[in-house]
Amino acid sequence: MKLAGTTLLLAGTSLAFQSQPEHQIPLDAALAAPGAWLSRGHSSPAPSYRDELLSLHKALVEISSVTYTENAVGNFLVDYLHTRGFVVSPQFVPATPESEREGNGKPRFNVIARPGPMTNSTPSLLVTSHIDTVPPYIPYSRSDEQVSADTSFAGRGSVDDKASVAVQITAVTELLAAGLIDPKAVTLLFVVGEERTGDGMRYFSDQLQSHQFSFKAAIFGEPTEGKLACGHKGYFGCNITAHGKAGHSGYPWLGKSATEVLMRGLLKVLDTDLGSSDRFGNTTINVGTIHGGVAPNVIAELATAQIAGRVAIGPEPDGGRIVKDRVIDVLKSVDKDAFEVQCNDGYGVVKCACDVPGFETDVMNYGTDVPNLKGNHIRYLYGPGTILVAHAANEAIQLADLESGVEGYKKLILHALKEDVGEL
Repeated sequence: MKLAGTTLLLAGTSLAFQSQPEHQIPLDAALAAPGAWLSRGHSSPAPSYRDELLSLHKALVEISSVTYTENAVGNFLVDYLHTRGFVVSPQFVPATPESEREGNGKPRFNVIARPGPMTNSTPSLLVTSHIDTVPPYIPYSRSDEQVSADTSFAGRGSVDDKASVAVQITAVTELLAAGLIDPKAVTLLFVVGEERTGDGMRYFSDQLQSHQFSFKAAIFGEPTEGKLACGHKGYFGCNITAHGKAGHSGYPWLGKSATEVLMRGLLKVLDTDLGSSDRFGNTTINVGTIHGGVAPNVIAELATAQIAGRVAIGPEPDGGRIVKDRVIDVLKSVDKDAFEVQCNDGYGVVKCACDVPGFETDVMNYGTDVPNLKGNHIRYLYGPGTILVAHAANEAIQLADLESGVEGYKKLILHALKEDVGEL
């Protein structure tokens, strides 16, 4: 396959990459939502791109790409985009202890593509999604042979986030073919690692900053049910250890149960208002794991839990830390000596631009790569499919959502580029 060597030209500067392998904000009802022409159960003429869109989506979903094993899907995208006239640069992401432990030994890379030929021009818009998925791999399938708006396409990544990848490529290709956008204005980016640490986008961002380059706008693809997201909640995570004193369970006053202390602490955390806002609702805590004790007749000396918080307050750099500190204070109010808490500071609510005519809007409760791309660019978050099935065994998306996603992306890309030149 022919690649763009080991350099990607952005803003006239050569970026050298390693050569090694809750609540909805309604819009004016008079504004038509993108893709409304393709309603459920309504027979509409197939768009010219339907076969190519479904073929690309199928090919992506058929390739397993659980986080840290994205090599095969990355290679597929490099070949696919190159054969369609894009200049493609794989950006190899440095290995981490997690990727070495959980990966398949093959190099991991982001896929960066620009409509050719390559020039020294400055692309103003980044269109990006992630190519990794959560486990386990689920094979591709479709609900019926006769394609209609209600035909479902299932499999791991069919929604999160290979639907956005397929739709973004199709939308950009359609706009280029129609001569509606300048090829020099757009860059496609498909990153690894979003479902775990975001190391793909973080590395891409670091490289941009090291060369003092930034985009004027970025559109991030995630399942938003075809609504334009005004932002999403922040995030932080903690490992909590409760220390007790072992003893015979018949004489509980002679010991101190770490499991009891841990449970009382977690319940108080869950019952506490850790922060809320009108737009993003309440901060929520998920107690993901609990372990403790050695036997039912022994007072537990040690107990542990892992929690994840969805943060509903800002500011973005500090909101996660603020809520984390509140959690620690609550635990100490239960027992000032028993708890050992290790947390990441995370981040607060992430705000995105959503004042675009023709879109319904909402806020999302999940995390994305949006905060991992540093800079002063305008941020948009949009994509087909619903997060409610994204990590589930029944992950699937309907044809209507894929095709309305293409139309939505076309509208959003045109809006972002017009806003850049001051036409909106």
